[in-house]
Amino acid sequence: MGDILDRASELEEFHLQAALASRPRPAPAYSISATICDDCGSEIPPARRLAVPGCDCCVECQQRREVRRGYRLQTKSGAV
Repeated sequence: MGDILDRASELEEFHLQAALASRPRPAPAYSISATICDDCGSEIPPARRLAVPGCDCCVECQQRREVRRGYRLQTKSGAV
């Protein structure tokens, strides 16, 4: 009896995965990044604009924002 139930579960999973794979996926929403930092006015490097689509500030200003909001940098050993 267990073999029949196992096979039924496998078939159910197969059909579920097939249905999920065939459904249309929406196009990813990419935001256009700013070229000039909203906070300090400096140029946002192209590498940051590619790495963080939709960014509106440079790395330094983003770090300041996170500190103001109470975020803490994490390392492998814990909080900095």
